[in-house]
Amino acid sequence: MIDALLGPFLEFGFMRRALVGCLALAVAAPPLGVFLMLRRTSLTAEVLAHGVTPGIAAGFLIAGLSVPAMSLGGLVAGLIVALGAGALSRATGGREDASLTALYLIALALGVTMVSLRGDTGDLTHLLFGQVLGVDDAALLLMAGVATITLPALALAWRPLALETFDPAFAQAEGAHGGLWHMLFLGLVVLNVLAAFQAMGTLMAVGLMMLPAVAARHWSRELSGLAYAAVGIAALSAYAGLLVSYHLDLPSGPAIVLTAGLLWAVSVVAGPVDGLLARLLRRPHLAG
Repeated sequence: MIDALLGPFLEFGFMRRALVGCLALAVAAPPLGVFLMLRRTSLTAEVLAHGVTPGIAAGFLIAGLSVPAMSLGGLVAGLIVALGAGALSRATGGREDASLTALYLIALALGVTMVSLRGDTGDLTHLLFGQVLGVDDAALLLMAGVATITLPALALAWRPLALETFDPAFAQAEGAHGGLWHMLFLGLVVLNVLAAFQAMGTLMAVGLMMLPAVAARHWSRELSGLAYAAVGIAALSAYAGLLVSYHLDLPSGPAIVLTAGLLWAVSVVAGPVDGLLARLLRRPHLAG
């Protein structure tokens, strides 16, 4: 049993690197997912994950599979989508989510077209689905660096983000500069999407950000508790998903996301906060 649980990571360096990279993502991304969930903007992360595609594709066409080039291009594209959607909604009076949807669809189609110009379906697969077990030094440093930036920045922005999330009127009255913190928050989301892209690809980059966050709502009612639960679920998903992919010979990225999905399903059924079992057990008591 111990060999089955620890053997792959003790024996193979690429498994250790994949685990370290995914744990870095698991520490930084889920708290951002918690705020997205509480703001009812959970799909924003998915939109931004697709929005970075043309920048990543441009970096790939210029420098090949170079992590710095693709990351820089993706960062520029992601910020253009995020800031452009906000600017368009303010200029036209429309909804920001509508502008985000339009921009991300255009960006995704443009990125896939750009990569397809090389005529190599393997490159397109790498872009869309990532390669967890192929994480190199540059990608590992990017994941660790993003986590190092995200955690202090989120700690600094925690109170104003919480105020804006739960009581935007009070936050405005207190002069919390909600727009500035919102832009900082979106910038952190873009950075974490870019870091996750190296392992998960653009199609599943938000898997470790959103699924643990959605599952966490069934384990705590407090904001800090939600963040801790989301990080724990994400870390367990990364570890268990890599083990499943190794023993069953499955793609690692999808295995991690499916594991997170399984933990979400368990949370929905057995979670103490609004879980199905908890609701069923409360009904007889309330009826009596």
